[in-house]
Parts: sequence; structure tokens; C-alpha cells
Amino acid sequence: MSNPAARKPISLRVLSMSIVGAWVFLAAFPFLWTMWGSFKVEGDFFSRADWMNALTGPVTERQFGSPFTLDGYDGAWVQEEFWRAVINTVIVTISVVLISLTLGTLGGYALARSGFKYTFWLLMAALVFRAMPHVTLVSGYLLPFFQLNIWGHLPTTIIVLVAINQPFTLWMLHSFFLSIPKDLDEAAMVDGCTRFQAFRLAIIPVMWPGVVTTGLFSFLLAYNDFTVTSMLLSQENQTMIPKINAFLGSTQEEGRVMYAVAAVVSSIVPLFVLILFFQRQIVSGLTAGAVKG
Repeated sequence: MSNPAARKPISLRVLSMSIVGAWVFLAAFPFLWTMWGSFKVEGDFFSRADWMNALTGPVTERQFGSPFTLDGYDGAWVQEEFWRAVINTVIVTISVVLISLTLGTLGGYALARSGFKYTFWLLMAALVFRAMPHVTLVSGYLLPFFQLNIWGHLPTTIIVLVAINQPFTLWMLHSFFLSIPKDLDEAAMVDGCTRFQAFRLAIIPVMWPGVVTTGLFSFLLAYNDFTVTSMLLSQENQTMIPKINAFLGSTQEEGRVMYAVAAVVSSIVPLFVLILFFQRQIVSGLTAGAVKG
């Protein structure tokens, strides 16, 4: 049987490929441009005389003997110790994902299998809490955190991010659990499993793509957060996003803006790797709606 795509008119195929190519270029251009500029000096990348300087790098070549330099990365990672912010980010994001998924899977499964009417109102309360602006929630935590002398520490920020993220994980995982028939639980318990064993051995493997998808969104919330981390973390415990903002500061210093550019590229690359690694699970999780058996 011939491929349906091959039967399309050549003009239609060319148009489709052109539209897709243009969309990919427009979507990737900001990152590619930033990554290219991270190997230049500020005089080239932010040149007002000629934007071509960002491509050719004449100022960079005069200063370093080459149109490319790692001066921005050296300044960010070595001089400004951006690696500390990376370690803090890894601790915060992994902790938030693990705690959110643990509580979310248990809570989502309990709510999905519960026959009580309060389930709906619990989910609605969680939705209202999730819809509130983060700055409103964080401002309510500040006074007790100062009084308890726990402001500025990573565990404090992790607790707040989990509290903000938990309603979302409950809603996501509750929806995934609803798509799994209760017969699967009952069949596992008939075979001798306890309720928790049925949940762990029969349900979780089936909805693993949903767990990965929810975990990815939890990761992105903690990884990209600025409001919570900037308000609750001290300068030595900053994560990557507030640290990048600190490079710019309220006053511009020569070269520091390139530290921010290099740090931005460094923070985006892990996201591309993560998405590429889990792309199949993410697609399966987003399109999950039934159990094949």
C-alpha cells in the first residue's frame, strides 16, 4: 500500500514542509542566537553600530585573538560561582519532584478510588489554591519563617514549592487514575495482593507515563521558579534563576551581562536533554485515556 503522504501534490508537501521549517526556525532562533552570543563579548553581542558584529565578533577577536571566547562562562561559573546555584537547583528540583510525586500518587489514587462526595470539594479547594498568585502565598509565609529563623534555607523553599505544586499533581494524577478501571485493582487483590501491593505492582506500572509527565511539570515549576526562590532564599543559597537575575543587578557593569547570557545557555541545555530523553513517556502520558488489555 502506498504511503498517503506520497499521494499528496508536490506543492502541498512543499508548503507543509516550509511552514513546519519556518515554525521550527522561529521557535529555535532565540536559543540559538543566545547560545551563539554567549561566546562573544558584550561589545559584539549588544553592538548598536552593526548587528553583524554579533555574528563575526570583531571586538572579541581584537581582545582574545579569536571570534569566540569562553570569558562569559569563566566569569559566570568560576568568578561568580554559578556552580553553587546549579547544585542548589538540583537539590530543590529533585526534592520537589520526589515529594510531590509521592504525595500526589498516593493522594490521587485515594481520591480516584474514593466514593465519598467530599472528593470533588477537596479537588476544587486544591484548584482554588493552585490558581492563587505565588507572591500572595509566599508573603503569608514570610513572617513565621523569620520568627522561626528558617528563612533563606533550601528546605524552607522546598516545602513552599511542594505546597504550591501539590494541587496540580493531585489533579493530574487523579485524572490518570480515573482512566484506569477499578477491575485492575480488584483482580490484583483477588490474586492475593493487599491494596497497597495492588497500587504498587498493578496500577503504577500501567500509569507510569502519567507519573513521568506529572513529574516533568513539577520539575519545570521548581526549576524555573523565580518568585518563591528569590523571596525565600538567601544570596548564598540562590538557585539558578535568581542568580542569573543577580548578574544583571540594578546597575550595569561591563561584562556581567555576558555572565547572565552564558548562565542562561547553561540552564537551558539540561531542559533540552531532559525533554529528548523522556519524550516518548511525555507524549504517552499526555495522550493517555484508556487502558489496553
